[in-house]
Amino acid sequence: MTKSLIKIEGLYKLFGRNPSKVMAMVEAGKSKEQILTETGHTLGLKNINLDIKRGEVFVIMGLSGSGKSTLIRHFNRLIDPTKGVISIEGTDIIKLSPKQLQNFRRHKMSMVFQNFGLMPHRSVIENVAYGLKVQGVAKVQRLAKAQEWLDRVGLGGYEQQYPSQLSGGEQQRIGLARALCTDAEILLMDEAFSALDPLIRSEMQDQLIELQQSLHKTIIFITHDLDEALRLGDRIAILKDGEVVQQGSADDILLHPGSTYVESFVKNVNRARVLTVATVMQPAARLINADNINLALEQMKQLKWNDAYHVTGEGYQGLLTQDSLEAAAKIHGTQSLASSDYQYLPTVSPAATIESILSTSLATNFSLPVVDQAGNLIGELTRNAVAEVFAESKTKTLTP
Repeated sequence: MTKSLIKIEGLYKLFGRNPSKVMAMVEAGKSKEQILTETGHTLGLKNINLDIKRGEVFVIMGLSGSGKSTLIRHFNRLIDPTKGVISIEGTDIIKLSPKQLQNFRRHKMSMVFQNFGLMPHRSVIENVAYGLKVQGVAKVQRLAKAQEWLDRVGLGGYEQQYPSQLSGGEQQRIGLARALCTDAEILLMDEAFSALDPLIRSEMQDQLIELQQSLHKTIIFITHDLDEALRLGDRIAILKDGEVVQQGSADDILLHPGSTYVESFVKNVNRARVLTVATVMQPAARLINADNINLALEQMKQLKWNDAYHVTGEGYQGLLTQDSLEAAAKIHGTQSLASSDYQYLPTVSPAATIESILSTSLATNFSLPVVDQAGNLIGELTRNAVAEVFAESKTKTLTP
């Protein structure tokens, strides 16, 4: 099981002159509006508890004013909390000295900003290498490494250009290369792609997904866009008025919205484009493991079904029907099963989206076998399960 890297426990943030005095009102359950009216203090975060695993993309999303940008700035202590614990690899960073905090920021975390945050008077390669310069890396080494990252994000040849000479998408690639160049384990991305045009934004999402497959960074990604959150996030936390109202995988949130607020986010999402076969498949109920026709037919009759999956020690073999087995038994019943004895039926991957296998499901009357990369049968996908993905979700006992 992947270990936790970051733990946020009981985190509160009050903005105002005397937040510690006002904390009693927060803990007594006063609303954000009441606190502002009575004290002039703004409640930014309330009792945030998060457990972020090493190597995952953790998305924090919410509407403007929900507290997501305030929260991400606590991870590197650009903002200090009023109360709570921010633990990274078991160390509460609230307790770090100024010198320790400086070292932590230089080596442990990098940040990609919404508006790029590039230095206009420095060349592209100097911008990318800047974090290494701050770390004290020699010029030759830092420029060589910056060049590697420019090549990796597709900006080789732009080294001596200046940020203003590049497009928005290219500038954000510089920002991403700069963040990755320091080898920091944790990457903070605050609305990193929201200033980009839709097509460029999609391309940047693609590039981040591709890079993450090999880098396995721990990424905290802030967005107000649910589609982006669902596409990028291993897990998602949804904020409202400074509180986490739900967190979980994309599948959990789509299928089980925990409140009317969350439901309003997900109701217009194309669920078939997000949900995977693994989410809605069922255990394979009808299995045959015989090595010849007669035994397979006997097992089929015991199952009292007209079709079943044939599975051996070598994995999934195919779909057998009682009709085809009875016909084969009349001719060569004691012989081993042959390819001609199987009913043609395509397999599907557990990682495939429902949208991608829809036509395959509609083209057959059988449940589709779900087979992993090793050739093992891990479940079946029924047509009813596919249909339910397209049905309007039924919300149960939701709270506002």
